[in-house]
Amino acid sequence: MNTAVEIVRWFASISGMIAAALVSLDWGKRDTGWAMVLFCLSAVAWISGAVLMRDWALGTQNVVLLGIDALGVYRYLIRDRLSDG
Repeated sequence: MNTAVEIVRWFASISGMIAAALVSLDWGKRDTGWAMVLFCLSAVAWISGAVLMRDWALGTQNVVLLGIDALGVYRYLIRDRLSDG
């Protein structure tokens, strides 16, 4: 398999695991929000890898997860700032 694809897949995998650990530690809304940002990066990497590998099931799954993760970013990082301002 192509080295670039392997790098993307490993980044996606490791960043997803780190984000999940941060969410499970429940250190507060701000840290959870940044974990959601990391989940977004992981999903984008998985989508990129899926396109390169032509794995449409994996790509579709991560498009949906990217939407869910973006909602988490909004909920934990953006919404409170908008209501405070």
